[in-house]
Amino acid sequence: MKRVAVLISGRGSNLSALIAAQDASYKIILVISNVEGAGGLEKARAAGIATAVVPHGGKSRETFDAELDAALRAAGAELVVLAGFMRMLGEDFLTAFRGRVINIHPALLPAFPGLHVHKQTFDAGVKIAGCTVHFVDTGVDTGPIIAQAAVPVHEDDDVEALRARILAEEHRLLPAVVRAIAEHRVVVEDRKVRVLAAARTGEVLRSI
Repeated sequence: MKRVAVLISGRGSNLSALIAAQDASYKIILVISNVEGAGGLEKARAAGIATAVVPHGGKSRETFDAELDAALRAAGAELVVLAGFMRMLGEDFLTAFRGRVINIHPALLPAFPGLHVHKQTFDAGVKIAGCTVHFVDTGVDTGPIIAQAAVPVHEDDDVEALRARILAEEHRLLPAVVRAIAEHRVVVEDRKVRVLAAARTGEVLRSI
């Protein structure tokens, strides 16, 4: 069973999906937020999961990353999932956890990286939106893509309607990727990532 830590900054919507999807493949052993009072912390506590707050204010990135590293190592985290975590992680941290940090992003990368993603997507007039789970590197949403899910943009959409449909796909895709990693079904070859079929179902993550 893979020991998973989840990093959050807000209400923890994707965290809730990860908690609900836990099975024999993975277990969330720690939730860390850089924001005191983040809503996701209470969701973790209600599920009996250990929590910690590592504030970033007034610290260098190196100090903040070192505190995160210490908390994750003390908990025995094997995989780190960024689920609405609004901080960049430095090279030393990512080297220490190389290949073990993933992120969920509400766009079909490499399109629309960074912040204000739903507005970027809506304003661009694209016909297909979606979400991406990717490995984290030192760039802004530039790590190797693991899986993606497409969401159509409707003629009568507004930003909030599109956000809600993308979020529903995030809630499906992120736990599926975590499970695939836990089951050793994710194969990385340079920047190309393959997700192998689950042995019992033959199902492969839907990607585009």
